[in-house]
Amino acid sequence: MNRFVLDARLEKDSELVTTLGLCQLRLLKDSRWPWLMLVPQRADKTEIFELTPLDQTMLTFETNLVAEALKTVTKARKINVGALGNIVSQLHVHIVARQEGDPNWPGPIWGHGSATPWADDAKQNFLTNLNEALAS
Repeated sequence: MNRFVLDARLEKDSELVTTLGLCQLRLLKDSRWPWLMLVPQRADKTEIFELTPLDQTMLTFETNLVAEALKTVTKARKINVGALGNIVSQLHVHIVARQEGDPNWPGPIWGHGSATPWADDAKQNFLTNLNEALAS
């Protein structure tokens, strides 16, 4: 049986926030958008329909939990959720807070400009608030 291994590109572009029941919750290393990612800890999965029905339910639950917490923390106008995987095929779900006036609003975030690293204090403040919202 294969074990879960995080794709090297996902690891390089994000950092672990916490582990939920099914997924790793990761923060993207780009402060232009409050951008989170869920990665189901299941080996060799590229599509949601490849998960068991129970894992599909858990992924939906965890996606909704994180999306709601992100909206609470950011007061975003819109939360974007997507599982594209065209470049990195390992199953992962992006959860992004969007506001009018953010970089490339209302266009997509992918392929727009260069990543801006988080300042340590801003990242810590964001993660503290996110963890509080997740616990509520």
